[in-house]
Amino acid sequence: MFTFIACLGLLAAIGNPMPVSSALVQEFRQRDQALLDAYATGDVKVWGTALAANAVYVDENGQIMSRADFLKQLTPLPPGVTGNIAIASYAVEQSGNVVTVVHTDDEREFFHGQNLTAQYLTTETWQQQEGNWKLLLIHVYSVLKEPKAIILSPAELDNYVGRYSAGPGLDYSIRREDDHLVGGREGRPGATLKAEVRDVFFVSGQLRTRKMFERDSGGKIIGFVDRREGSDLVWKKIP
Repeated sequence: MFTFIACLGLLAAIGNPMPVSSALVQEFRQRDQALLDAYATGDVKVWGTALAANAVYVDENGQIMSRADFLKQLTPLPPGVTGNIAIASYAVEQSGNVVTVVHTDDEREFFHGQNLTAQYLTTETWQQQEGNWKLLLIHVYSVLKEPKAIILSPAELDNYVGRYSAGPGLDYSIRREDDHLVGGREGRPGATLKAEVRDVFFVSGQLRTRKMFERDSGGKIIGFVDRREGSDLVWKKIP
């Protein structure tokens, strides 16, 4: 794994980027597309050739893998699953024998009769070693997509209207505007709350968070939690 000192050295190395030729951009884009194509087939040889001996791979679930661990889990897609990943955007910076790459990738998957899509943001660090470019670090981030919102009736929306508190001086207000809810911290601009399912709302552009409402035994709203990556901020409805 990279040590803190090694990371500082890497940052220093890429501190003065050089102009990048279109030929170099094309070369690395072709390299990366070949790596993406090798996912579906589980082509260990393609990835093994690209990865440095001390390479680190961080996948979209946050799992950190050594070169050996990554290659071990690289297998072809199972029966009933086909798909491909294509580069959508690509940017390259070079400083000496180090190249950093940022690219977005669109995935299309045919999963047991259903079509699925996803998008990834990938960052990479390449280094020239003995005349060959080797991948030192690759980090894949799954880009969040806004879910489809459902329509709730005005009467259903009115159940959520009110003031909520998460502590002294920390209040949140929800009001209905025609066919939708608007919520926000008191003293700040409000935002449209969209229903993902009954009692679960989200805000466009804030897709890491869900507002999950709680009801008592009689079905009355008594509060909600702001849930972000499994951590909850609890709000209680003010009578």
